[in-house]
Amino acid sequence: MAIEIERKFLLSNEDWRKEVHQSSRIAQGYLSSDPDRVVRVRLRAEQGFITIKGKTAGIERIEFEYEIPFADAEALLALCPNTLDKTRHLIDFAGYIWEIDEFHGENAPLIIAELELPASDASYTKPVWADEEVSDDPRYFNSYLSEHPYSSW
Repeated sequence: MAIEIERKFLLSNEDWRKEVHQSSRIAQGYLSSDPDRVVRVRLRAEQGFITIKGKTAGIERIEFEYEIPFADAEALLALCPNTLDKTRHLIDFAGYIWEIDEFHGENAPLIIAELELPASDASYTKPVWADEEVSDDPRYFNSYLSEHPYSSW
């Protein structure tokens, strides 16, 4: 079983931009956004993915992600009642890859830094541009943002 262990942070400034080594646009939607089980469809570059996530417990939850044909992902995304549009920027920092999600559309100007860890008690160094941790705030879950855009808060 795959376990996702993820911390989320708001950003304090734009300094992270000069550290980006890769960026890609992502469209994603949710076939199910029930807090006990989320089913996500994602388009990224020329790839499609389907992801099933279990209920979050602290910063952990089960996660299964599979690549699917791009055309299938496009068709499934069309079934989703709400979608997100974001650019994911990758930064190497202190032995980890930080994912910076810059949201577009109704979720702009929200930007969230995400860090996936190998264990919930793993040590890490927080960059100076990573500010308040929001890992425990469900409003910052992408599934929530797809139904309750940041601009409506």
